[in-house]
Amino acid sequence: VQLQAYGGGLVQAGGSLRLSCAASAGTFRTYGMGWFRQAPGKEREFVAAISWGGRDTNYQGSLKGRFTISRDNAKKMVYLQMNSLKPEDTAVYYCAASPGGRAAMNPISYRFWGQGTQVTVSS
Repeated sequence: VQLQAYGGGLVQAGGSLRLSCAASAGTFRTYGMGWFRQAPGKEREFVAAISWGGRDTNYQGSLKGRFTISRDNAKKMVYLQMNSLKPEDTAVYYCAASPGGRAAMNPISYRFWGQGTQVTVSS
């Protein structure tokens, strides 16, 4: 599975961005999908995940209510809508695919990773 994340950029605090992740796999609909992020000097952390059919979602607790994950299996796409962005949301954001199909929070569950897209939030 090849994943291509895009949609990052520079935004002012309080603004919004929508990240997209395009998948190449014909079996995309069987994969759980997740977003992770890594800020400079910090560990990669879980952001959000969605199960294969979109029924189940998980969020990092502090992000729930500001971030929304969704997917379109027909288009082989997963999205991350980010609202009310804060400078601490600045990071490289990665999408990932989990063969287990669940909305997994542990990065160990993800076998395939995209290259990342930079999000910078200015104060």
